[in-house]
Amino acid sequence: MTVSSVAKSLLPPRRRLHLDPNNSLFFPYEPGKQVKSAIRMKNTSRSHVAFKFQTTAPKSCYMRPPGGILAPEEIFIATVFRFVEHPENNEKPKDHKSKIKFKIMSLKVKGGTEYAPELFDEQKDQVIVERILRVIFVDPERPSAALERLKRQLAEAEAALEARKKPPAESGPQVVGGEGLVIDEWKERREKYLARQQVGAVDSVLS
Repeated sequence: MTVSSVAKSLLPPRRRLHLDPNNSLFFPYEPGKQVKSAIRMKNTSRSHVAFKFQTTAPKSCYMRPPGGILAPEEIFIATVFRFVEHPENNEKPKDHKSKIKFKIMSLKVKGGTEYAPELFDEQKDQVIVERILRVIFVDPERPSAALERLKRQLAEAEAALEARKKPPAESGPQVVGGEGLVIDEWKERREKYLARQQVGAVDSVLS
């Protein structure tokens, strides 16, 4: 083994994902409610990369999706859900921080690979821990840069989710006004529903 190879092995692994935010997940502080956060990921490597989320509180937190595969330069926004419990004596957590953490891991895969959580168990030596994110609460009633950033990312995540649900443009319904109002499809479904109701009413009268 050469000196350069030894030195290279001692260096921290090069990250494959660029995360935003990159060290904390912000949630609105609303005790007794399920709240949301979002994280933007970009594959900055030249290979396809699988990612996977883990949390120290799986009973009260979950991610959508919990994992997936990104092509080179692909960007994805994941949504994180968390139930906020009522604090003891109705006191807010100090510094609005929580002990809950989220870990994001990555794994280099071949193009065309189908995502499965087992990939990370089968290739443990190739897995990189991209980041361990702390949870920080923000006051939803108090304007702040963190709150505005959270709102913007949640809106982007929702828009991306709706875009993935839509059929291809050539066979999809017409979108009016650029706001996702699928008027033509809605009218068609409504007319079919009313037609079925009328047929059902006639059948019941005849019987």
